[in-house]
Amino acid sequence: MRLFADSASDLPKDFFEQEQVILFPLRVHIGDEEYEDIRSIDSMKVYDAIRSGVHPKTSQASPEEMLKAFEQLAKDGEQGAYIAFSSELSGTYATAVMVADQVREEYPDLKLTIMDSKAASLGYGLLVKEAVKLRNAGEELDGIIHTVQAMADQLQSLFTVEDLDYMAKGGRISKGSAFVGGLLNIKPLLHVEDGKLVPIEKLRGRKKVIKRMIELMKERGNNLDQQVMAISHADDLEFATALKDEIEAAYNPKEIEIHMVGSVIGAHTGPGTLALFFFNKTD
Repeated sequence: MRLFADSASDLPKDFFEQEQVILFPLRVHIGDEEYEDIRSIDSMKVYDAIRSGVHPKTSQASPEEMLKAFEQLAKDGEQGAYIAFSSELSGTYATAVMVADQVREEYPDLKLTIMDSKAASLGYGLLVKEAVKLRNAGEELDGIIHTVQAMADQLQSLFTVEDLDYMAKGGRISKGSAFVGGLLNIKPLLHVEDGKLVPIEKLRGRKKVIKRMIELMKERGNNLDQQVMAISHADDLEFATALKDEIEAAYNPKEIEIHMVGSVIGAHTGPGTLALFFFNKTD
């Protein structure tokens, strides 16, 4: 069984190599240079560019690379699953579906499921890691798909960023939804709703953002002490660590992973972003 994921999962390069997950890198453009996320650029280069006044652009994963990988899957007679970046935030999912349909014209027995994670960053990464865990434990493909889909439906994603105008320029939220309060130290709080990033409220200062995240966890989460959660940050480990400490004091979860926001996500959110991922009530 082969698992595919793209770089918007914000998992480190060695994860893909060690766990034998096939990576489809999205692409980052800085000036005239194009980079493959994870493979040939790290997020610090993106943040440095943004701080210097350059606005990096991004593009979806390579259809040619998908075609080659899906054809090889068909030729080898294996089955696979591609857990993809939210279809509301990138065209990568739609491209993968189109490429798979193209491959099926020549290989009608292609056994490939393409799943819309409706997630980004480490929230998406948690879904990929669960798929790997199940595969390594010998779970069948159908079981993996069922479990990962259920987790995707239960995933809660909370974000705060320094400047929502930057995300609006990149088309990740509507311009009418963008509000900025940098001079007043006002930080917007967002969540993911049906795969889209949606602003929910404004708070003044980091302490109030963390406090509100802790409150929302209680409102939305369940069995928090039994969960593996994730925090991603855009070159602000201090902020991420402060949130982690508060969560551990309040809920004592099983594990909290912390990683940097990757190049593609970071190109749209900018430095100073903080994101929290956990799960709501399970049946």
